[in-house]
Amino acid sequence: MVTLALAAVGSAAAATAAARRAPNALSYSSASNSVVQPQPRPHSCHARGHGVYSLPDPRCTPGALNPAVSQATIRRTICRSGWTASVRPPESITEREKYASMAAYGDGGSPHDYEYDHLVPLELGGATNDPRNLWPEPGASPNLKDGVEDHLNSLVCDGRLTLAAAQRLIVANWVTQYRAIANPQPATTTPAQSTPRCSASARWNATYRDWDVYVDSNQPDTEAIVTGYGTSASYYTDSAGYADVYFRAGESAAGTGVTVTVGSATCRTTL
Repeated sequence: MVTLALAAVGSAAAATAAARRAPNALSYSSASNSVVQPQPRPHSCHARGHGVYSLPDPRCTPGALNPAVSQATIRRTICRSGWTASVRPPESITEREKYASMAAYGDGGSPHDYEYDHLVPLELGGATNDPRNLWPEPGASPNLKDGVEDHLNSLVCDGRLTLAAAQRLIVANWVTQYRAIANPQPATTTPAQSTPRCSASARWNATYRDWDVYVDSNQPDTEAIVTGYGTSASYYTDSAGYADVYFRAGESAAGTGVTVTVGSATCRTTL
């Protein structure tokens, strides 16, 4: 795979994203559609999960938003037919970015096996050409995530869900949303309650020079927060209550205890 040199001016555009943030704490973007945007360095990102159920690396692809889209503007933007096509960046720009993004995620094979996907989709106000909102999603388009995007857009435009909530849901774990749509629970069903619990373990990742803190809990779709060694990191558990939190501490932190909090459950492990 050829690693493409990217325009330095693109770096400046991405770096000068608006300082203000959306209600869900995602950043607004000022990246230009007419400039090839620089991507993370090769092999610096790794996806979570496998195949069509993959999730992007939250350090490389945390999501970013289009400042033109807000709750007040949805009727003239994401809820208007044809609007997303009017803001989509041209293929002459995104094709070059896609190769570099695949290199960042260590993806081999044909580009046709991946969709250069907006984590927060354009139809939910996602940034149009910001590397924080784009990644090589395994599988051709249309795919399972597309159905989730359409469903959430309908809820927002029908007034049944706020824009900020929909954006947060798809960033936190779109796979969980897909499963909820595919297997809806009867309205009269109340999930059995159990005592919140968690357990954790950790392993040094020599490739990415950080710690993988593996969290196992009975609390799905909940933020798992790891603290210790003077720092903290977090990620959301999946539908089974599992999370792999990337904890940025050097190899010298081995032997240090860290605390994991998942909702109201707390557990500890040693790096």
